[in-house]
Amino acid sequence: MLKGGCFCGKLRYEVSGTPFDSTICHCADCRRAIAAPFVAWFSIKSSEFRLVRGVPASLVSSESVLRDFCPDCGTRLTYRHEDFLGEIDISTCSLDTPEAVPPAHHTWISQKLQWIHIADALPKYDGSLEPGDA
Repeated sequence: MLKGGCFCGKLRYEVSGTPFDSTICHCADCRRAIAAPFVAWFSIKSSEFRLVRGVPASLVSSESVLRDFCPDCGTRLTYRHEDFLGEIDISTCSLDTPEAVPPAHHTWISQKLQWIHIADALPKYDGSLEPGDA
């Protein structure tokens, strides 16, 4: 079981399932929401995610996206998209052991910052991962 939480410790969660679609996202929305040059995310079934402490705040960051974060320290924890009901993305670095879920690819490199140079051999996608791509 994977466990994680926010920086201040007021939010804690557990993941009981197997992560999939572990990515490094370079999209402008994720960069802006997290204030970082890119963000590592992994997906799981919503039923396999459980908050064990605290209540997150939520932000509708676009018409079909809901992002949850700690109302005290601001740590971004999850991303939910209406087009992927039953799935939730979790920020990889909110895990107690982020090494347990390494990225499998890069997404939205079409929006990558010009000063980021990708030196790994992971697959790269101009946009979001399409079914059958990974």
